Amino acid sequence: MTDHLTFVLSNLPTRPGVYQHKDADGTVIYVGKAKNLRSRVRSYFQESRPRDKRLQALVAKIADIEIIITDTEAEALLLENNLIKQIKPRYNVNLKDDKTYPYIVITNERFPRVFPTRYVRRDGSQYFGPYTDVKAMHQVLEAIRSLFKLRTCSLHLSEPAIEAGKFQSCLEFHIQRCAAPCIGLQSEAEYMETIRRIATLLNGHTRELGAMIEADMKRLAAAHRFEEAGQRRDQLRALDRYSERQKMDNTDMADRDIFALCVDRENDVAVGVLFKIREGKVLGRHHRVMRRVETESDAALMQTLLEQHYTEANFFPAEVLCSVAPEDEAVILAFLRDLRGKKVTLRVPERGDKASFIRLAESNAELILGEWKRQRAEQSAGRIPKSVESLQRDLRLPRPPRRIECFDISHLSGTGTVASCVVFEDGMPKKSDYRHFKVKTLDEGQIDDFASMREIVGRRYARLLEENGPWPDLVVIDGGKWQLSSAVAALQEAGVYGKFPVVGLAKRLEEIFFPGDSESVLIPRTSSSLHLVQRVRNEAHRFAVTFQRKQRQLTTLQVELTDVPGIGPATAQKLLTAFGSMKRIALATEEAIAEIAGKSAARKVVAHLRGGVAVDERPFET
Repeated sequence: MTDHLTFVLSNLPTRPGVYQHKDADGTVIYVGKAKNLRSRVRSYFQESRPRDKRLQALVAKIADIEIIITDTEAEALLLENNLIKQIKPRYNVNLKDDKTYPYIVITNERFPRVFPTRYVRRDGSQYFGPYTDVKAMHQVLEAIRSLFKLRTCSLHLSEPAIEAGKFQSCLEFHIQRCAAPCIGLQSEAEYMETIRRIATLLNGHTRELGAMIEADMKRLAAAHRFEEAGQRRDQLRALDRYSERQKMDNTDMADRDIFALCVDRENDVAVGVLFKIREGKVLGRHHRVMRRVETESDAALMQTLLEQHYTEANFFPAEVLCSVAPEDEAVILAFLRDLRGKKVTLRVPERGDKASFIRLAESNAELILGEWKRQRAEQSAGRIPKSVESLQRDLRLPRPPRRIECFDISHLSGTGTVASCVVFEDGMPKKSDYRHFKVKTLDEGQIDDFASMREIVGRRYARLLEENGPWPDLVVIDGGKWQLSSAVAALQEAGVYGKFPVVGLAKRLEEIFFPGDSESVLIPRTSSSLHLVQRVRNEAHRFAVTFQRKQRQLTTLQVELTDVPGIGPATAQKLLTAFGSMKRIALATEEAIAEIAGKSAARKVVAHLRGGVAVDERPFET
């Protein structure tokens, strides 16, 4: 850590606010908010804090930190949201609409206009939407036109211009679709009351709007203004027809927002769906696509989704339902209460009608994500990444290596030897096709990477031969000539040698060897093809080492379990596979352990792990 960073960290305030991490060039690479800036920002540099790859890369690049103090967490949330949209930092979750969906805008001008738009401007206008169903938006606009008389012209209706008689009535006035404020036949106060009612309709409060219109109708009828009362009656009927189209089987008539997530970390993408329900009617569905989500928890993604929506919203319901709880529920609730001025509840329903709303939203999110992936696949079909094309050129391969498989061996001084096979497609990891192996032909303690590589490669492609693929375009062996020779021998024994190119990658000089060639191929260090091969090799090494450590930990835990009298290796393995750790086994109920290992074993394990209490051989009651 530099002296400058040390100084910044030692002088951080304890107030709420926003922090911006900057790299050596002064570029903002991450924006975050905090209730306590000192605690939050310092936590990034604590060695004890667990870090994923993304966080490690972020912290390594932090050269400076800029903070902005706010009075409340809600203000910090708004500021963070605005800065992320403005700066688009590299390490923030990339959350965006998949398309530019239309809004309905009420313009910020004298005698406002109402029309659809795909561009949101920060000019004081009110925006309602976005509408993912354009047909539904036009139904709303049709309802507005049938209910209210509004101007459609773009004239600048200033008071002096109207009084001077600079305008003339148009066709819209003569066919009774505009009340002609341009020639002074409608006052500004009367027009703004119409706009207020339109906003009520756009927010989904049709009952409130119906009550207003009905009150007008009765007042006009009592004053014997029957023609105007008849117009209000027609408005009520049009409103009823519009409401019927939106009815949903929901009897409590509440206002609520329903959020759900569908996450695909393999493709580093997630979809968040929002259903807006107003007075028991579905006002609309909206979705957002989120990228760079591989290391983000579902709770963090839900937090981002809620913050993104409510910093842009112009209506805040009494109830918010979520498929998972947000990471910091208190911040969201405080923000909503501040803006709504009333209590807001946030729930994660698990049963009943509200849970069925969540399942409906989740189904929509899953459907949208599948469609998004299908469209992306169609767009990328036939399009080969530059790094893949460069690798074909530099290695003189017969076809682009769109599918690359790479093998690595890992052990600890000859114990627990395992292997990995990772797969990259079009330059990106395809984790669903990753495989790990336990080496079976070596004695414990024996070190022979060549024999291990021969066994694993042989098993891999003998299996693919049975299943008829999918075949790689290139196989990379982590190691030099001798590991490559072992892999070639395995491919020959399996009967697949020559079906695809195979190369060895020696780490010392990043040399690439072809079978039978005594000289290596050196790819320029600045080439994207070398970077791709290095990424593939490093991922194979990471995957192998992770699996080897996991196996070593399981072995250690298994020994601890087999210390329990009457518990053998097979039972210990079953328990560890089911619960994942000794801590979870210790916290599990005797009944839960019995479901895996049987009642007798469960009593012995519980007695051993909870203080050496004498084993009661009597069966427990179920």
